[in-house]
Amino acid sequence: MAGSSLLLSDDSALGRTDRFLEKIEAFFALLSGLTVFVLMVLAVLSVGGRNILNQPLPGYVDWIEQAMPLIAFMGIAYVQRSGGHIRMDMVVSTLGGRPLYLVELLTTLFILGLMLLLVWGTWSHFERSFDFAMPMWSRDSSMDIALPIWPAKLLAPVAFSLLCVRLVVQVWAYLRAFIRNDTSPIAVPLVADAAQLAAEEAGHVSGHDQ
Repeated sequence: MAGSSLLLSDDSALGRTDRFLEKIEAFFALLSGLTVFVLMVLAVLSVGGRNILNQPLPGYVDWIEQAMPLIAFMGIAYVQRSGGHIRMDMVVSTLGGRPLYLVELLTTLFILGLMLLLVWGTWSHFERSFDFAMPMWSRDSSMDIALPIWPAKLLAPVAFSLLCVRLVVQVWAYLRAFIRNDTSPIAVPLVADAAQLAAEEAGHVSGHDQ
């Protein structure tokens, strides 16, 4: 098992690639979680400073704006690996074998195409903000304390690029499963029934998940 009881792995090239990519995805997701914690600390400092010293934290809103891409985008590849994004499980759960793998392959290819367009668009957005000739390499800045905005704009294409790599791995996995008609494909989230989901959640709560 790799990460979840609903996601299988082995020692093949696909399995090793999946596990290597998972480490990067988990690091990005950790950054996202730490950012939420830091923003909570900043909120306490800002509110405490306003109430006690009549002086809120300078640039608090600017820092929140800078942190939003970290919270919104950095964990999407990790969630994609585990199948945590919104899915039409009521539809795909009625399929099995090659029909299921074909549907998953086509939808994953569609998502990959969409994400490649988003990488291109967000990178162009970053390039419009970044300039080596400008102070702090930035053509624009935040309203309050003039933080350069290009680092926040760079996070979107980076996170989307990682998601594209994950989608390529899943296309590889679904294609292999379709060709071989695997009963237990690896490196992709498997459709689970209610009993399996309940057992997995019980394992997480009890601390006995693998």
